[in-house]
Amino acid sequence: MDGSGPHQFDVEDLLALVRNYNPRCNAALIREAWAYGARMHEGQLRYSGEPYFTHPVAVAAILTEMRLDDATIVTALLHDVIEDTRSTWEEVSRLFGREIADLVDGVTKLTNLQLSGAQSKQAENFRKLFMAMSRDLRVILVKLADRLHNMRTIRSMRSEKQVQKARETMDIFAPLAGRMGMQWMREELEDLAFKVINPEARNSIIRRFLTLQKATGDVIPTITADLRAVLERDGIEADVFGRAKKPFSIWRKMQEKQLSFSRLSDIYGFRIITRSEADCYKTLGIIHQRWRMVPGRFKDYISQPKANGYRSIHTTVSGRDGTRIEVQIRTRQMHEVAEAGVAAHWAYRDGVPTQNPFAVDPGTWVEQLNDRLGEEDHDAFLENVKLEMYSDQVFCFTPKGDVIQLPKGATPIDFAYAIHTRIGNSSVGAKVDGIRVPLWTRLKNGQSVEVITAAGQRPQAAWLDIVETGRAKAAIRRSLREEDRSRFIRLGHELARVAFEHVGRKLTDKALRTAARTLAMPDTDELLARIGSAEISAQEVLGALYPELAHAPAEISADRAVAGLEADQSFTRAPCCAPLPGERIVGITYRGKGVVIHAIDCPVMADFEDQPDRWVDLRWRVGRHPPSYGVRLLLTIRHDAGVLGRICTLIGSQGANISDLEFVDRKPDFYKLRVEVELRDHEHLHALMTALEAESDVAQVARIRDPSLKP
Repeated sequence: MDGSGPHQFDVEDLLALVRNYNPRCNAALIREAWAYGARMHEGQLRYSGEPYFTHPVAVAAILTEMRLDDATIVTALLHDVIEDTRSTWEEVSRLFGREIADLVDGVTKLTNLQLSGAQSKQAENFRKLFMAMSRDLRVILVKLADRLHNMRTIRSMRSEKQVQKARETMDIFAPLAGRMGMQWMREELEDLAFKVINPEARNSIIRRFLTLQKATGDVIPTITADLRAVLERDGIEADVFGRAKKPFSIWRKMQEKQLSFSRLSDIYGFRIITRSEADCYKTLGIIHQRWRMVPGRFKDYISQPKANGYRSIHTTVSGRDGTRIEVQIRTRQMHEVAEAGVAAHWAYRDGVPTQNPFAVDPGTWVEQLNDRLGEEDHDAFLENVKLEMYSDQVFCFTPKGDVIQLPKGATPIDFAYAIHTRIGNSSVGAKVDGIRVPLWTRLKNGQSVEVITAAGQRPQAAWLDIVETGRAKAAIRRSLREEDRSRFIRLGHELARVAFEHVGRKLTDKALRTAARTLAMPDTDELLARIGSAEISAQEVLGALYPELAHAPAEISADRAVAGLEADQSFTRAPCCAPLPGERIVGITYRGKGVVIHAIDCPVMADFEDQPDRWVDLRWRVGRHPPSYGVRLLLTIRHDAGVLGRICTLIGSQGANISDLEFVDRKPDFYKLRVEVELRDHEHLHALMTALEAESDVAQVARIRDPSLKP
């Protein structure tokens, strides 16, 4: 695909790849798209110095591996013409039809989305990503193939850009490929990103693996032969394939289970492709008779398929010399869906769309995914998207035998909300396999769950920290808002009345309506609810109506900034997460240190899950805080005369004080520096980062949170 060597990849080579699975393809359309794309990109070069058009061609070739339709292949050839050349949607539509023009436009819009960056912007762009998926999932397939080729050729980029792209790939594109059932693409994207983010760890895994092979020999051919032999003896026709797992897959397992490489098992995976579903179960029985099954490592995704259509039986057995091997058993049709995932819906064979009974309808799949992400709040939406994309599946049963599919780590509360919001809201307890358990119990595969409900029960705020699913979080937040609203309205009315009387004014319905309109709120109830919940102050309402009477709120001293402490308790901010006023916090008691406050999402909090007696429920006091809270930022700025001075001036103009500055990396064209700034609150941080991101001399800005800096 790179045009090197004795034979340059041309349109006839691409057509040969397409004809392998679609002999009746529209060759004229693909030739025309090739010629148009080559003409539009003429003179453009990639970072590596190759002609730019080699990239769209490589993307198209990747999509032929998934046996995709002509429209998707043509979209791949044209996917950058609207963004990077003089071409327009109107011209693409006139030459290639509206369907292809819309697909190309969709890929262009996705390319322009910044999926990493400021939290609120990231969440909004995730919404746009899911909207694009709901219009036509082929847009995402082209985008994933585009990212895969960019990751394969990432070495020609600047090192900072490599790291940024690799992190975005690891956080977003690899999990998305996995969620869509394209496991091979997920694994390759993860491994390519791993190579950039942590090359030392990857090389270490490869070195250890080679050492293991020297000591034990290549066990894959031996185990493959053993499997084939036992299947043939019992008359099972099947194909057997073996492979070593990817370095990142091994590394992740080492991290999750906190094991050294020498103690890690099942680093080899084997697939058995049978002729029928009945043969899958016969094969399972034969393997379990021949080798010892490892308890807790059996999953039957044939009887309980994943939402993306994935079907397979997974088991782990102890093979030769105690070597653990993972075996996946499935039919040919199941294997095609396991390789292509949701993309199997568009796959062709012999010129006609494949009639694979296991391929899921993409529209239904996206609709189900969007249903689980129905949350208005930016941060919650982003949290839910990431939960949904990273989640592994757990299958549990209702007392009637119905199956409920949940993400790994789900609780009986998630189970209750998955059945119905009303059941979730009224949950008071649960029985798992007939035994009463707390609502925070983590469910496991195959358990039977019975939810116990009571009239008058309402969701509790603590549930938000227990549940895993976006659906449960959204329903709990909605219920809490409704329950609190009437109380906040009454409290808000009283606070407003006192504030108005304090300046010699009377609180009237007309005054409230005028204030609501001035502050762009739909009605007076919303205004009063926000006053009661401390989202806005009564002083702000006064300021909106009578600017001359409003007083600036008194500044809260740093030693009184946190509410919820005992009279004799002092506090310090945790250096690992450096929480700011406006962020949700929790306190942890330390002997001799008082209370250390952490952000609620600080990774260090996991260390205290089994020490609930040390947790203290805290919150920041509402009001004006002094700019005295240190936060560390990592800036990548252009290396040029006067740039650093301008950046320091910009930080000062935002009311932030620089307390420390350290150069981390110096390159001929860029500097990377660590800056500690003193800020008032989370809003102040957001305003500063927005101003820095808008500065043309700043390539990247990120908040530093370092779990290694434990208190």
